[in-house]
Amino acid sequence: MKNLIISVFVILLIGSSCKEKQVVNQDDVDKQLIINYLEENNITAESTASGLFYVIRESGNERHPSVTSTITVSYAGRLLNGQPFDQGSFYTNKLNLLIKGWQHGLPLIGEGGKITLYVPSGLGYGSQSLDKIPANSVLIFDISLHYFSD
Repeated sequence: MKNLIISVFVILLIGSSCKEKQVVNQDDVDKQLIINYLEENNITAESTASGLFYVIRESGNERHPSVTSTITVSYAGRLLNGQPFDQGSFYTNKLNLLIKGWQHGLPLIGEGGKITLYVPSGLGYGSQSLDKIPANSVLIFDISLHYFSD
């Protein structure tokens, strides 16, 4: 009887370890969420190789910031469901201290430019929750780049 119990236990153990685990790729999930949002809202956006989607509202002048620039912007951030989570007016910071989505997106416009960024979680706050931002959230930012310095 003892051998039967051990055999059943071993079979159950082997069976449970043989089940295929589905691996969810958060980048793929985020990309599909953004595509769905854009389609549902009739928005035509471009994308970068990093997975950032964007719409340039105004291109601004010929001077574009780099990742090492200190930027001054006004912005509003919201989740895909429209819930706002942050905003700022004439906010100044070094671009390389901000989320990757901003680092990839803001150099696409010049001073005086306006852009909307659709930021996948991997270029935002990832699997971390932050205040009003749940883990793995796609973020939308409307940003006006006032000026920058190198």
